[in-house]
Amino acid sequence: MTRRLVESREILSSRILAIDDEEANIALLRNVLEREGYTEIECLTDPRDALATYIDFAPDLVLLDLMMPEVDGFELLEAFGRHDSADEFRPVLVLTADTTIQARRKALALGAKDFVSKPFDVIEVGLRISNLLETRILYQRLRER
Repeated sequence: MTRRLVESREILSSRILAIDDEEANIALLRNVLEREGYTEIECLTDPRDALATYIDFAPDLVLLDLMMPEVDGFELLEAFGRHDSADEFRPVLVLTADTTIQARRKALALGAKDFVSKPFDVIEVGLRISNLLETRILYQRLRER
């Protein structure tokens, strides 16, 4: 196993917000996160609640679907970006069935830090989550100096 710059316990104590309108997807994400050892997990199936939860919960990482009714993932990426300060690094991992190059480009342009197509490999997603959280923690350490 690769040596990490951040201890696992610090990564596992990070706050994760998962937003997907499909209950089955939320159940799968929660299961993956809990199996990995994460304890600070907030899950939403109504994207209209996402911005308020984002502000109140202050997640370290957001797992976001793009194709949702009422408010889609692109609108949420814009809203999150307007809320955060310019020097904030709060990664968003997009998990979506929309595999078009336009969706990828737009999500990344709006601030998503990673993009995974559904159906996804749970081990790969777990590793991507851990890597993004490690990067956030390291960024915060640098910012505090």
